[in-house]
Amino acid sequence: MDRAEIVHENFLTRVSGGDLPSPVAHVRPADAGLTPPQLVAMFRSQVLSRQLDRTSRKLQARGEGFYTIGSSGHEGNAAVAAALRPGDMAFLHYRDAAFQIHRSTQLPGQTPTWDMLLSFVASSDDPISGGRHKVLGSRALSIPPQTSTIASHLPKAVGAAYSVGLAKRVKPEHRKLAEDAIVHCSFGDASANHSTAQGAFNTACWTAYQGIPLPLLFVCEDNGIGISTKTPGGWIEATMAQRPALRYFRCSGLDMVETYQTALAAADYVRRRKKPAFLHMTTVRLYGHAGSDMQTAYMTKNEVEADEANDPLLHSARILIQEGVLGFDEVLSIYNETGERCARIGEKVIARPKLETPQAVMASLVPPKRECRKGNGPSADRRQAVFGSDAKTLDSPQHMARLLNWALTDLMMEHDEIVLAGEDIGPKGGVYNVTAKLHQRFGAHRVINTLLDEQSILGLAIGLAHNGFVPIPEIQFLAYLHNAEDQVRGEAATLSFFSNGQFTNPMVMRIAGLGYQRGFGGHFHNDNSLAVLRDVPGVIIACPSNGADGVHMLRECVRLAREEQRVVAFVEPIARYMTRDLHSEKDGLWTFAYEPPGSGSPIRLGDIGQYGDGTDLAILTYGNGYYLSRQAEKILSEDHGLKLRVIDLRWLAPLSEDAILEAVGPCTNVLVVDECRVTGSQSEALMALLAERAGPDKNIARIAADDSFIPLGRAATATLPSRDGIVAAALKLAGKAR
Repeated sequence: MDRAEIVHENFLTRVSGGDLPSPVAHVRPADAGLTPPQLVAMFRSQVLSRQLDRTSRKLQARGEGFYTIGSSGHEGNAAVAAALRPGDMAFLHYRDAAFQIHRSTQLPGQTPTWDMLLSFVASSDDPISGGRHKVLGSRALSIPPQTSTIASHLPKAVGAAYSVGLAKRVKPEHRKLAEDAIVHCSFGDASANHSTAQGAFNTACWTAYQGIPLPLLFVCEDNGIGISTKTPGGWIEATMAQRPALRYFRCSGLDMVETYQTALAAADYVRRRKKPAFLHMTTVRLYGHAGSDMQTAYMTKNEVEADEANDPLLHSARILIQEGVLGFDEVLSIYNETGERCARIGEKVIARPKLETPQAVMASLVPPKRECRKGNGPSADRRQAVFGSDAKTLDSPQHMARLLNWALTDLMMEHDEIVLAGEDIGPKGGVYNVTAKLHQRFGAHRVINTLLDEQSILGLAIGLAHNGFVPIPEIQFLAYLHNAEDQVRGEAATLSFFSNGQFTNPMVMRIAGLGYQRGFGGHFHNDNSLAVLRDVPGVIIACPSNGADGVHMLRECVRLAREEQRVVAFVEPIARYMTRDLHSEKDGLWTFAYEPPGSGSPIRLGDIGQYGDGTDLAILTYGNGYYLSRQAEKILSEDHGLKLRVIDLRWLAPLSEDAILEAVGPCTNVLVVDECRVTGSQSEALMALLAERAGPDKNIARIAADDSFIPLGRAATATLPSRDGIVAAALKLAGKAR
């Protein structure tokens, strides 16, 4: 008999025989403010969670179910749900079925048994993920879906909590959370050790320490073990009880009355004080980690049986019976009837439809569009007032950094829900002055100087987006994104996918990146790889090569986030920030006049750029490669008589395949110039596209950076494409090499 059935038989035998465990707490229901109907309702939620675990394992054994990480032992979460409000956004640990079940009792019309069983069998009727994963989650219940997270949801919970106070000052159009809402975030004791969790705790404390409102309730469900690695006794309390600006609460999750009373006190503290709290709830883990996990491989039989003897359902049964709320037979009746109901519904959900085509699976990768207020841009008077002294120079050609700054200024004037966040972006104006004066113009609540933690920066953005803001987080250098890439891949990009488009976190990530800086930083500040972003489904990558394009592309990125709820990476070539000249000193050909909102030609997602219409050769490139190719084009044209066109991709994901093929169509020779490394670069996709779809008459070649990190000093460009290298490759491809 497996452990699930042993626990099941133990419950039946011990309740029937009146053999109930000794109390682990001594709080009377009346003292906690609980009525008999409330106690019964919590117990029913706990029992349903347990019986769903049993049913999921039986379905899995028959090949009809696909997920067996259960919530058994963590049923105390029903009491936590009872202590909170349905509108308090909850980012749940994957063992929190009892929380969602009990929250569903607080809102009419919910069908948790049916819904969760649909999820277990991966039916496309599953109301949260549409059959894409077994996840806890419900739009109606304010529970965004989480997959098998290892603390990766904690940073965005901090961001969502921060958004509650911010929304009182800046009222976003699509606000989700009430003014007095709190944010709940639960996780296991093992996950609390993850660097992502530690960063979130630190960020919450750092924020609250400064008196900034942060209504966040952390709930650590401490069952003493992470898969097979034990948590040292007392570790969670020792590391969390004395954190600055974080109030510590503790309860036994085995006792639903003490858990309710403590959770209610913690929630009340968070709601009234607008400060974070940490609820340390001790639990047990029954059945092992998942269906295939054999606990006896790493735990003694005595340890396993000790946990099973402390089954929280037995403790709840004891409370109900001792208080005279239910009799022994009534407890067993609820338990058995719930199990029978789960089994019946389980047989029905097996027959429900499943996802069958790639199109169906991918349907929710791109979020649904939403209606947004239309604006004609800020008024002339307001622009004059906000731009201040810069207003005098708006008509003169400028480099990219200044143009992007002005574009951000206009966007922030037009859309109050835009919030910038990042290291040093406040009074300093960022490392490259792209955000100069924005802090002065819009205040600290909209230009947020964050602590030095990229996970927390992106988590803040995701959380803000959950509450209707349009965040523009800044990652100071592209290489620093690796510190937080799971916030993009595992959280931001997957939310629409795993919620069937019901939850979204639109944002525009500004990332200073790519190579060609000559005097600064080596590989941490000169990182020429976009592979970390390119393979994340659903993420848009924009990369302007010049300030004029940057203005219009940034506006389009914000439109994509606001109206189409997309996650966008706006990669800004650092080496072009201050560039003014193209061919010779003081030619000023890489400076451009600023086109205010409503003027010029918009650059929409997929629009490529093209310089020249010659047919001898097409150069396909982007970013710094476009700048260098324009330099090469002058030499190729004037010195070698080649008539060519230089095509600027602008948008690196998704690639504008049809537009690219149309642009290179008249040309027999096509040269791909890619500043990223040979391995994993855009050039691989471009070469494949040309080989597969451009036709057999094309002569195709590419230049890309060597597979190397970038060194410091004069050697900083040694491994990268150069103007002269492009000229040589073009001549060879066109048959004019000497």
